[in-house]
Amino acid sequence: MNRGKSAYFLVTFLCLLTFVEGYSQLTNLDYEKLVEVKKAIQNEDANYLPAYLKLINEADKALDEGPFSVMQKKQVAASGDKHDYLSLAPYWWPDPEKKNGLPWIRKDGLVNPMTRGNNVDDPAKDRFIANAQVLSLAYFFSSEKKYAKKVQQLLKVWFLDEATRMNPNLEHAQGIPGKNTGRGFGIIEFSGIAHVITAIEILELKNALPDKMRLGLQGWLNDYLVWLQNSEFGKFAKTRTNNHASLYDVQVVSILRFLKKDEAAKALLNTVFEQRIKHQIEPDGSQPHELKRTKALSYSILNLSALVKLAYHGKKMGVDLWGTTSEDGDLQKAYDFLFPYLDDTTIWPHEQLGSMEKAIERLRRMFVNSGSMMGISDYCDVLAQLKNVEDIQQLIYPCMAE
Repeated sequence: MNRGKSAYFLVTFLCLLTFVEGYSQLTNLDYEKLVEVKKAIQNEDANYLPAYLKLINEADKALDEGPFSVMQKKQVAASGDKHDYLSLAPYWWPDPEKKNGLPWIRKDGLVNPMTRGNNVDDPAKDRFIANAQVLSLAYFFSSEKKYAKKVQQLLKVWFLDEATRMNPNLEHAQGIPGKNTGRGFGIIEFSGIAHVITAIEILELKNALPDKMRLGLQGWLNDYLVWLQNSEFGKFAKTRTNNHASLYDVQVVSILRFLKKDEAAKALLNTVFEQRIKHQIEPDGSQPHELKRTKALSYSILNLSALVKLAYHGKKMGVDLWGTTSEDGDLQKAYDFLFPYLDDTTIWPHEQLGSMEKAIERLRRMFVNSGSMMGISDYCDVLAQLKNVEDIQQLIYPCMAE
């Protein structure tokens, strides 16, 4: 082979390598760790096999469900456009002192069943995202094309088909009858967009996403990003002092990174410590904005889980949110504050409606997931305390040596 042909093949190889490496990185998960989990499953590793079998079982059920669409709800948003996502604030109830019950009043932590069901989009959205997640993961770990085809269908119906697609905004999320037709607090309902992004990327990994679909999904997510960053509701969520702001940032960073807008993502991450962590975490590690809730432990977990996801994105982009400390409060202090309650004999001193057992299991899972994301062996050791070894999070947040 002459030197010219050698150079040509070398360039071609490097281009292909760059392409493969570019698509080997998942925005919200560690691709290399998922590959190792896949190998472990093939070797019938007991650490992952139960969760994998549960995943496949759920994915097989999901094959017969859906597709889901905002057009399936019975009611229509105040805009008159059924393509607009519609939901009601979950902790608000009819006022018993008023004949018509209006305006609704707040009962923090108590979910009003009237805000669920097929009058609104929230339940269908949850099923759509949950199914897209399990099906795409089942495809990743099993390589069975039937799962990929179903994910394609779900994405196409929810986001792309003109007759069924959702408009890329949340102008009518978490409305309160008698008060408003939507609120910025409703943005939290789309926190699962990270799972959608992962589903799209898994399809891309194996060339199972047609170009037209890929471009359409990128367009929808870009339009939704513009709405998040420029709408009144988006600006409202961004300025909150609790989990709503943290989860808003996670959505924005995830979409920015997926769309390869890395400079904007890094710029946002550079604001997180000063604007979120220092203001939300006290010197003793407590999160006062979450502790005042009627589910104080659950909301402390929710907010800290969002902040560590931002730290994970920062880790990928050279912004050290985990290692940055402050006398005012930091992430490590927040974990130290919650650590004693991993032991269910230690009494949680704040209000916590609902099952404490479930809340503690969720706390343990957060520590394990964080140990996986940030490479912290002490947190990974909490794995031995988990009761649900079939949770699919066992597969996507594995504790492995980095």
